[in-house]
Amino acid sequence: MNFPGRGFSLQLLIALAIMLSTLVLGGVLAYQGYRGIEQALVAASGDSAHQLSRTINERAQRLIDPALSSIRLMAYDPISQAKDLPERLERLPLLVASLNANKMLSAVYVGYPNGEFLLVRVLRDDSVKQHLQAPPGSAYLVQSISLGENGQYQGAWRFYDPQLALLKNEIKADYRFDPRTRPWFSGSMDSTTTVLTKPYVFFTTREIGLTLSQRSVDGAAVLGMDASVNDLGGEVEDLRMTPGTEMAVVDSASNVVVYNDLQRVVVKDGESLRLSRLNELGVESLDWLYANPDDGTGPKRFRAGGQDWYGMQVPLSTFTQHDVRVLIAVPASELLMGARQVLLEQALWAGALIALLLLVGWYLARRIGQPLQALTQQVRGLASFDFGRPVGVESRITEVRELSQVLGSMSRTINNFQAITLTLSRETHLDNLLSSVLTQLVDATAVSGGAVYLYGDDADTLRLTAHCRGDQYPAELHLAVDSASDLDTAVAQALNSDAQHLAVALNDRSGQLLGLLVLQLGPTQQQAGGVQQPFRRFVQELSGAAAVAIETRQLIESQQRLLDAIIKLLADATDAKSPYTGGHCQRVPQLAEMLIDKVIAAQSGPFAHYTMSEMERYEFRIAAWLHDCGKVTSPEHVVDKATKLETLYNRIHEVRTRFEVLWRDAELDYWKAIAAGDDPQAAQEALQRRQAVLQEEFAFIANANIGGEFMRDEDVERLQQIGARRWFRHFDNRLGLSRDEAERLAAVPPTTLPAEERLLADRADHLVPWGERKPPVDKHDPRNLWGFDMRLPAQAYNFGELYNLGIRRGTLTDEERFKINEHIVQTIIMLNTLPLPRNLRRVPDIAGNHHEKMDGTGYPRRLRKDDMSIAERVIAIADIFEALSAADRPYKPAKTLSESLKILSAMARDQHIDAELFRVFLVSGVYREYGEQFLRREQLDEIDIQSYLAALDEVAGLSRNVS
Repeated sequence: MNFPGRGFSLQLLIALAIMLSTLVLGGVLAYQGYRGIEQALVAASGDSAHQLSRTINERAQRLIDPALSSIRLMAYDPISQAKDLPERLERLPLLVASLNANKMLSAVYVGYPNGEFLLVRVLRDDSVKQHLQAPPGSAYLVQSISLGENGQYQGAWRFYDPQLALLKNEIKADYRFDPRTRPWFSGSMDSTTTVLTKPYVFFTTREIGLTLSQRSVDGAAVLGMDASVNDLGGEVEDLRMTPGTEMAVVDSASNVVVYNDLQRVVVKDGESLRLSRLNELGVESLDWLYANPDDGTGPKRFRAGGQDWYGMQVPLSTFTQHDVRVLIAVPASELLMGARQVLLEQALWAGALIALLLLVGWYLARRIGQPLQALTQQVRGLASFDFGRPVGVESRITEVRELSQVLGSMSRTINNFQAITLTLSRETHLDNLLSSVLTQLVDATAVSGGAVYLYGDDADTLRLTAHCRGDQYPAELHLAVDSASDLDTAVAQALNSDAQHLAVALNDRSGQLLGLLVLQLGPTQQQAGGVQQPFRRFVQELSGAAAVAIETRQLIESQQRLLDAIIKLLADATDAKSPYTGGHCQRVPQLAEMLIDKVIAAQSGPFAHYTMSEMERYEFRIAAWLHDCGKVTSPEHVVDKATKLETLYNRIHEVRTRFEVLWRDAELDYWKAIAAGDDPQAAQEALQRRQAVLQEEFAFIANANIGGEFMRDEDVERLQQIGARRWFRHFDNRLGLSRDEAERLAAVPPTTLPAEERLLADRADHLVPWGERKPPVDKHDPRNLWGFDMRLPAQAYNFGELYNLGIRRGTLTDEERFKINEHIVQTIIMLNTLPLPRNLRRVPDIAGNHHEKMDGTGYPRRLRKDDMSIAERVIAIADIFEALSAADRPYKPAKTLSESLKILSAMARDQHIDAELFRVFLVSGVYREYGEQFLRREQLDEIDIQSYLAALDEVAGLSRNVS
């Protein structure tokens, strides 16, 4: 039969059937559940009402029982035999103790047949004290009626403090009270049991309560107690079933005894107070209940006040002598709220069940009708190169299940091969690469285990580089084989294992043997008599790719080792070039790495979250080793310049020769004077004076040449005076010159010999122009591609004799100091010309910015702190500390740790170095660790680290105030 048009999916039909069935079933169950819950809630409300009445009974009984016990005990007290007021007051402590033992009692009293009366009232409420005009500190009031000697009754009020000390005794002539006229007295005189009155409003305290009275055992008096039931109002409030529940306790006269709003229970009736009538509350639901007595059928449903109610009334057994009932009315909307909530929850559960069953139906439909369609979709995924998605379809059809298993195995194998390819292309460490590839290969081929052996420096020994599961492979193998077949046998013998292994040679592109791939075969790779050939070919092809990757990684690692060696060689050459550098380029990287390790390890402070990747660490290490590579361009005669007149040699010898000439001139003048007939003695003295002056002047110039002391203005002026001396040159100064010297003299007119010259002079040929070697350090120089911002001297060198001797401090001229500082410029330029890989692109900045200062006054770019990375600032501190503490500099003595740290502290204060990094330098103890490795013992003095930290805190505080 042919059904044209679009058909229905089995999944959809099953899901719809389950959904409709669940909807019908859920609707019926929800309706029946709602009706059942409604009936159960109504029945439960009746039970709750009875339980509530029992609870009120129990709580009322708990209020009254202590008073009953107290009054029954007092029936035996001798106060009933007391003849007069003093005797009765002796029992005052007992009466007070009864009041204090039960907080519900407000008064205890005794009435006598002769009309005398004694009442003790506890004064707990301030309003009652004010009403009674009690003196301050009053705790109790004793009211008494006594029969005087004249036969007249006399009233008195006595106020006592908590310790029963009398505060006030007041005679009340108008206090007239005859207990014999009271119902509690007359009722108890005729009864041997305790009499309980109906609840009423106490006149004095305005509380709602009742009176308990009992005749004394000897019948000589009647004792009474007033007990408050106000707390029952709070109890009723707490026992309400729902927020809208109305509850009240009423007596047979519809007087409201207990209601949750006490202010509405007590009302004024003229000058007195009385209990409110139920209809005066204005609660329609309670009025209806009182007007319709309970018929014992349970809660009644009625309508009052515009809404439906469920209500019932239950008598209170505590008040057996009086008809007292509890009226309870509950709004139907609140009572049935739970049922409606359950109905909603059932609807939600039904919806969830429908959704769940819909999914189950959909799943069953897929299991029953679409296994082949699922396989088709999965095969399409494989055709789309999606090998990461798991392939597998459960079906009772054997062929479909087997096909699913085969496709799944193929997908996992291809996915593992992709992972192997990715590892071969991305992993940078050879050991990690071999371990990852071997693990993935073992998983992909389902072998029992494997190992990789590579040749080390010893070409005859294979060393275990990686292994995964399988046998315990030896650390070394010694093999001598000629063919692949021999390789399996040789490996099996070397491993001394009963398991079968496949050994494949790892050859580089030139055919050179790199090592072996050894796999411990599983049952699927074995066949009778040997390894399956397809599996061997596959492993050999895969090993070829692995061998190329191994060769590449070995080449990269060897090149990296070569690069590191060349970098260290350059640093060693820079150090060896001049004793003024010493081991600076060797020690700064080690100190910098010590400090950066402490910065990374910081758990708090500004560097708590600072980290470095492995490549960033390598970049930092390279930059530290290259930080002074530009010094290879610094002229040695400038770096090593120990005296002011030194260029390629110390020109003080040339000056001394001129003094020798002047010395000879003085001797010639002496002999000329003798020859002219002058007095020999006078001529000799003149010669000696002249030569003494020459000796002193040369000593002054020689001392100035050393540069050990600051040159004062008068010293510079004296240099000018000495330099003004004249001498005669008889030889041509243009002979034997280099090309550069000849070019500089070409612009100077030659002089006729003999030529008179100054002893010390700044000549034009002393100026060496920049020419084409002018460095691009001016920020406006178009050749400046690196952001340099340095002041460039007008000349490359100035060899002027007076100019050099007049150097105020040290031995270097401005031109020579620039030439030394230029090493950092050359460092940046040289490193930027290198074809650095991306992960080393920051090396020029890290290496070249260690002479910058945090306040922007450093060189060569005038960078500020925010312009520099943490790595750059670390090298700056390492560079300065090494230079300060180095003991191998010929131009200065070695500074101690304290001297070096004092200078660094001042630099941190002046914002020349990073203060927070200097704090890490101090707190971590890097300075001490470095000193113990590289400094002399006498340099390791005691350090007051707290003083430096306090200075840093002061700097930090000033910085915050400025900001």
